[in-house]
Amino acid sequence: MQMFSQNPAAAYRRVALEARIEASGSAELTRICLEEAHAALGQAMRAVERPLPGHSEAVSGSLPGCRDALSRAQTILLWLAGSVAPDHPLRPSLTAFYGGLARQIGANCLQTDAQSIAQIQSDIRDVLEAAG
Repeated sequence: MQMFSQNPAAAYRRVALEARIEASGSAELTRICLEEAHAALGQAMRAVERPLPGHSEAVSGSLPGCRDALSRAQTILLWLAGSVAPDHPLRPSLTAFYGGLARQIGANCLQTDAQSIAQIQSDIRDVLEAAG
């Protein structure tokens, strides 16, 4: 219970997300995952753009929050790549797409590139917009 008392807003978001997941079908679950990956990439971008204490400008990828957010986005995309239904007609393309994004995010965990993160986030946003 202490987890809930330390950050009530985070606990509320977590419960709301879990309720949304429980009530969703496979298409909505995919959308939720893409939205969460998109949000995690946004968190990574904010961490990349934020200067470290004692520095006059951002030090790319040096904040733990950046790597944590990238790791979250990568985990989501790896899960999506592995969860495409075997009989889905676009399975090879979706698996390659999600896997490719996950690899790009992994590369950013090693050497953070804000432009690359922004492009990955844009690709996910394009899919979300196309899905309606």
